[in-house]
Order: sequence, then structure tokens, then C-alpha cells
Amino acid sequence: MAHKMKVALVGIGKIAVDQHVPAIDASPDWDLACTVSRKGHVDEVQAFAGIDEMLAARPDVGVVSLALPPVPRFAYAEAALKAGRHVMLEKPPGATLAEIHALQALAADRGLTLYATWHSRMAHAVAAAKAWLHGKVVSRAHITWREDVRKWHPGQDWVFEPGGMGVFDPGINALSILTEILPAPVHLQSAELEFPANRQTPIAARLVFSGGVTADFDWRQEGPQTWDIAVETPEGRLDLRMGGNVLEIDGRPAGGANTIMGEYPALYARMAALVRAGESEVDLAPMVHVADALTLGRRVVVEAFDF
Repeated sequence: MAHKMKVALVGIGKIAVDQHVPAIDASPDWDLACTVSRKGHVDEVQAFAGIDEMLAARPDVGVVSLALPPVPRFAYAEAALKAGRHVMLEKPPGATLAEIHALQALAADRGLTLYATWHSRMAHAVAAAKAWLHGKVVSRAHITWREDVRKWHPGQDWVFEPGGMGVFDPGINALSILTEILPAPVHLQSAELEFPANRQTPIAARLVFSGGVTADFDWRQEGPQTWDIAVETPEGRLDLRMGGNVLEIDGRPAGGANTIMGEYPALYARMAALVRAGESEVDLAPMVHVADALTLGRRVVVEAFDF
């Protein structure tokens, strides 16, 4: 078995604690060597307050995984790449498309791996859905992605600040699945975005794409959460439920697993493979759709939102 690689985890917030740390701990490929965070830490793991301090003190750590919010992420990724470290980016990969292009160029110039992760693409039923749709013509498709921001981002005001993406923070997960499974690409034609009166990013969005594809995103759904994608073809109907983890064909179970806990282990396995192969993987298609929605979308002001 290959030796474990040392990884530094940057940004010890909810997603890091809930997903990244357990995935690294259970991985045969990785050793969590240290963390970087202004406030958070992981028990019995060396902690640093800043990225530059960590890079200087731990030249033995070859990989940096960035789980902090998208707006400050570019500076951390750039510092890590300039220090000769491979970089793994939580989704969305950054605050702007241009900064990711810059990171791609830097990683290529230094011969380093850059991996822009999309955890929902690793959901249990996504690969099977892609295989079933291969070669088929899509008549129509609809995404329903409705969840409770208070549950998933409790008190995290940054999601409603510029660059936080608002409801597109979860919505981009749906778009990452859509762009993975559709047999042909689509482009945005129109959008309606609902902005709380006191916030800078949308809390709900309705999107219309080419090819009969539509989407409904909402961050105000309490109780059971809805992460569904329905695709209709002349040969039958496909439904992905539970964020891409459960597959139904014509209303009958067709695979997957009713859990979201397999996604991050798969990401870290993929990162290990990329590093060992000396390759990068950066697909910006989901983020392009979000940028298009924020460019093309009609703004509707709705009631103020507070945590």
C-alpha cells in the first residue's frame, strides 16, 4: 500500500468538522498533519493561525486542502502553490472565475496538482444516472433544491455577503450534478433571484436553461430538505433524490444509498490519485451557470432575513 501523504486542512468550520476531518481520518491515503484556522482546531493535531506560518514551519506537508469561505480562498491557494504545495479547493472553487484561471495557470507553471472539488458529483447515484442518460435525448429536466440555511449555515453571515453566493452555495451542488449527467450541455436563458431586503446575495432563485431544463432553489425550507433532480426522456424518467445519492427510473428504485457521507471520502481518494499521477482537475461549468444567473437574473426584493 502507498504511504500516507501529509495534508494541511485550512478553515476549521462546520464543513471541515462534519466532512473533511472524518474523511481524512478514515482515508488510507492521508494523514492530517496540521490545521490552519483563526478559531477552530482539531484535537491532537498541530494548529496554526496563519497560512504563511504553516508553510514555513511544515515543509514536509505537501498538500493543502482549503475549506474556508470562497472570498479569502484565492490568497491561501496562491500562497500554497507558490510554496510548492498541491491544492484541493472546497466548492465553489473561488469567488470569481478569473481567480481560478489564475490558479490553474500557476499550478501548471509549477507542475502542481490543483483539484476543484464538487462533492455532490461523488454522491452514490450520480455515475449510474450519467450512464443511464448517455446517448439519450432529454425532453425536460427540473431541479428542486430547497433547504434550511439556518440548519446548514447557522449564524454564518458571510453566505449573504458579496462573494458568499447565497442560495447558490447549495444550488451549485445541484448544478455540479446537472453538468455531470446531462448528455449535452445547456446554457442559461433567464433567471429570477430573490434578495432579502437586508442582504447582498439571493435567498431563492428560479432558473430557465436551454433544452427544457429548469431549476428552483430556495434557502427557506424548514423540516425535511429537498434535493431532487428529475429528467424526462422518450425512453423514461430518471429521478435523483437525496442530493444525487438515490436513483429511481420510472418511479422504481434503481440504485444508490440513502446517505450523504460517502462524498468527501471519494473526493480525498480522487485527490490522492491526482497527486500521484501529477494531474489537475478543474471543471468550472457549475460556477459558470451561477455567474450567468447573477449576470442575467432579474432581481426581486423580498422580506428581510436574519438568523
